[in-house]
Amino acid sequence: MPPHRRLPALILAAMGLWAAACSQPAAQPNPTPSPAATSAAAAPTTPTTMPDTPNHSPTPAARRDLATFGGGCFWCVEAVFERVDGVLDVVSGYAGGADDAPTYEQVCSGRTGHAEVVQIAFDPAQVRYEDLLDLFFRAHDPTTLNQQGPDHGTQYRSVVFTHSDAQRSAALAAIERAQPRFAATIVTEVSAAPRFWPAEDYHQDFFRKNPNQAYCRAMIPPKLKKLGLDGATK
Repeated sequence: MPPHRRLPALILAAMGLWAAACSQPAAQPNPTPSPAATSAAAAPTTPTTMPDTPNHSPTPAARRDLATFGGGCFWCVEAVFERVDGVLDVVSGYAGGADDAPTYEQVCSGRTGHAEVVQIAFDPAQVRYEDLLDLFFRAHDPTTLNQQGPDHGTQYRSVVFTHSDAQRSAALAAIERAQPRFAATIVTEVSAAPRFWPAEDYHQDFFRKNPNQAYCRAMIPPKLKKLGLDGATK
């Protein structure tokens, strides 16, 4: 191309490049995220769930030890120990005889050798065995052989049936503590616990179910008052 024609061509080419550049949109700067947005994005997302059941710590079960006492009619002894804090259950029954599964009528005949007793389940964290023994010796007369008040017979004897060597030692110590309160000698039998036979259903909780029964009304309220248990309820 002749030199005098080359310059206009270069000018036209430069103008075309400039026009093409002007037609492109200007690049937009990336926005700078705020600190709050940055923190929100960085924090891990933890799903919120509700527990199916309340998160309560389990209550430890009460420990259960046994005490077996005979102190006359089991209706009276049961009524006393049912009112003691720490006692979990009291069952009237028979123990210390020769026959299996005796009935009330058989025991009352005096021929089976059983005593009317109560078997007490208690929590030693709430009441000590020694305290139950002391109450037992206050709740009946341990100096009368085979008799409590108007009730006579070997089935009404005073007896502590022990469930361990420690209970036997505690029972003998309780007799020593109680003896100074009595003019006569304590004759309470202390023996290893034999098989316990629960009494018939109608004997269980007898005073609670029959507070106006003549024998109960005459014997039990005065005993509870003497022991300071007349106002106790459980």
